[in-house]
Amino acid sequence: MKRKLFFNILLLCSLGTLFSCKKLLEQEPKNSTYGDAFWSDPRAGANAVAGNYALLRDALSTGIYNTWNRYYMYGDAAADIEYAMRYNDGQGNAEVHSGRFESNYTVLALGDWSGYLRTVAMANIVYKKMSEVPDELLNYHQDPITYRNNVLGQALFIRALTYFMMVRIWGDVPLVTEAYEDPITAPQLGRTPKLEVMAQIEKDCEAALALLGWSYSSPSDRAVTANKGSVYALLAHLYLWRATVTNVQNDAPIMADVDKAADAIAQIEANGGYALTDTNRYYQTFIGRSTESIFEINKSEDTQEGSSDHIGRWFLNNTNVPYFTSTPYYYVKPSYLTSHFYEIKTVWQWVWENNAWVWKGVASKVLDTTDLRFRRNFQFTNTNYPTSIKYSNVIYRNPGQQRDGYFSNNMNIFRLSDMLLLKAEIALYRNQVPTAIEIINGFRRRNGGSALGFVPDNATKATVMSEYIIERAKELFVEGHLYYDLVRTRKALDLVPYLNADRFRQEGFYWPVSPQLFSNNRFLVQTQYWRGKI
Repeated sequence: MKRKLFFNILLLCSLGTLFSCKKLLEQEPKNSTYGDAFWSDPRAGANAVAGNYALLRDALSTGIYNTWNRYYMYGDAAADIEYAMRYNDGQGNAEVHSGRFESNYTVLALGDWSGYLRTVAMANIVYKKMSEVPDELLNYHQDPITYRNNVLGQALFIRALTYFMMVRIWGDVPLVTEAYEDPITAPQLGRTPKLEVMAQIEKDCEAALALLGWSYSSPSDRAVTANKGSVYALLAHLYLWRATVTNVQNDAPIMADVDKAADAIAQIEANGGYALTDTNRYYQTFIGRSTESIFEINKSEDTQEGSSDHIGRWFLNNTNVPYFTSTPYYYVKPSYLTSHFYEIKTVWQWVWENNAWVWKGVASKVLDTTDLRFRRNFQFTNTNYPTSIKYSNVIYRNPGQQRDGYFSNNMNIFRLSDMLLLKAEIALYRNQVPTAIEIINGFRRRNGGSALGFVPDNATKATVMSEYIIERAKELFVEGHLYYDLVRTRKALDLVPYLNADRFRQEGFYWPVSPQLFSNNRFLVQTQYWRGKI
């Protein structure tokens, strides 16, 4: 998928937006992807899919001014234990950390779902139009049936993934599966109950599984377009989210969905051919298309898709990129390092005991610097402002002067480590505590962590769930997962300062909708928790 192709399709889409300013919730307006001329090209389906992925990437990469990257704002920054602002930039990032989603600038930037709906609208167009392409036109391809099925499957996956991201952010969202020939006259859209949206996601995934294979039509498509593994990974997350968030008044998961998640992961392990990245090639996982990549958003400079606004750039300083400032925009909380990378050692100290001071050995958490993820992901760990170099594959378009640096790190959405760790969560829901312990310790062992930091065999279920969240936050640091992990497992009640029990039970972990979207839509209502607060 070439950069020129992406921009051609995006241009086709963006031209239509000139006609849509009156309705902020309507579908992507009529453009040349509807026309017979576009679809008379036998390669039109693949071209449209490339544009659809470009729209998805754009939706995930926009957001708060000067940091963009809404994907990480929702999934990491909102948790307030992954990374923090180096200083208050006045652009709303601090409000995300503190759960003030209703803050004016924040809600306008991150409460706007328009980019997601544009992605969905184009997926609807691609699916409809590709279904109508005459068989004889596709004889251009060596295997016309596989070609058509792949385009249809990609469109369904994109729609399903986009809606899954939306349903985790806002709960009830507008559900549209029809491609409107003239969106200007399309009906205004209200919000569909989240369970109906999730049912449609599941339906789309099941249909996509019947259309996609495990392999790719081209090596260049690997991991950056969908295959069966991508769909099963999406289903695993969907089922666990539905199992735990359908009823937030009850902490017991819906075991039928937990079992479905386990089955989806089993398919990935049995048929996907994925393997954990060799630790000697650690950074390849985050550059992209590693052996464990299941699905990721392409941001590679190999196809001129590198990003100058990548999440990684905001953690780096002039020791990493010469023309950056000495102070990075983001820093890693020192408390994150000490609370996640630790070993239990006996520390001798004075203890007040029985009305007297006693010199006594006390089992204490001590920073473990041996874990590969500690050693390879962080710099300046002995300062108040540690930085992350997890995403630091900078390619200079002006290499002679080391200027015009673009980050060539793909955006991981699903990878094998994520799936294997989810198995520990499933085991805990099934009360299989020893299984969960072995999975967690397996990750610590593989990454060279101190054996003194392993979960003990006699740990309680509650303790193991806490260690599971710690392990997820270590392995998937700034990969857009932690906030949702905390909500699913209810550990948010312990670890997210603003998400107390009252707010959680009112589903206050969902985001409000931008007030701008209400301007011309009488059917739209605000997210329940935020009604009267904005």
